[in-house]
Amino acid sequence: MTSVRRIIVSVSDLERSLAVYSDALGLPVTWSNDEVARLDASGVEVMLHRRPPTPGEFGVSASFGVSASFGVDDVDEAAAKAAVAGCTTVRGPGDEPWGERQAVLHDPDGHVMCIVGPTAG
Repeated sequence: MTSVRRIIVSVSDLERSLAVYSDALGLPVTWSNDEVARLDASGVEVMLHRRPPTPGEFGVSASFGVSASFGVDDVDEAAAKAAVAGCTTVRGPGDEPWGERQAVLHDPDGHVMCIVGPTAG
């Protein structure tokens, strides 16, 4: 059986990224040192690795490759906390036609990330 075991995010500043992924999104840190932090996303590990990041882009004509979506109870609240922690909003939050609420952000290193949850209505 194949499963998703780990998502690795290259970050320039580990503490700043922990403010986004742990504090704003609520992912608990399971282990860390000066170079790496491991967080639990409901059984899938999110590893923040301090090394030069290669950010992606998002837009109608931009291809952003792979992007992680993080499920939360309140998209608007999590997006606001992420913005305070250094993320920039690309789109949303807004209700999507496929039945979830979504905000698309760039994390502090420019990686595209999505925050998803139940619709507002």
